[in-house]
Amino acid sequence: MFTGLIQDLGSIKSIERGSESAIFTVSTSLSPSIHEGDSISVNGVCLTATSVASGSFTADVMVQTLKLTSLKSIQEESPVNLELATTMGTRLGGHMVQGHIDGVGKVISTEPTEKWWKFVVEVPKHLLRYIVNQGSIAIDGVSLTVGELDDASQSVTLWLIPETLTRTNLSAKKVSDEVNIEVDVIAKYVERLIERKGAE
Repeated sequence: MFTGLIQDLGSIKSIERGSESAIFTVSTSLSPSIHEGDSISVNGVCLTATSVASGSFTADVMVQTLKLTSLKSIQEESPVNLELATTMGTRLGGHMVQGHIDGVGKVISTEPTEKWWKFVVEVPKHLLRYIVNQGSIAIDGVSLTVGELDDASQSVTLWLIPETLTRTNLSAKKVSDEVNIEVDVIAKYVERLIERKGAE
């Protein structure tokens, strides 16, 4: 499990693409803290480190992950948001993030203001029911608060502070760029419980 608080802005060092999988090598300053088998959030996607070197780690990316996330179109040298799995003694400063992507959204607009950066993302229609104003959402693994929700345009407006822009790759996003979206897992559990209760 993760918190959505990004620990390093790494980059894709190399990609080896196969017919049904890919091998990513990621450059990061976190490598001294990474061991083989560790879970690492890469742009919000939970990957497993298969090998670790000085300044980098390698992870296998399966076909299903490539199919369901924006990692399918990522290129070498792209900046990526990185977070190590949380520990029981870690302050949960963000929210509960599993690293299991629910869908891929698209950046509709970005607009800098004096103190904030307005960031609007189009969300897949089936995910809108899990999103509420002032609720939590993870965009490319970054824990953010929903500023505005527009069901008609299927959009979520987020207000990014300078700290977020400095520490993550969201400042590099352009209109039409894809982003990984993970909604609040609690909402999904509640929906499932209600469905089961109705069925019984």
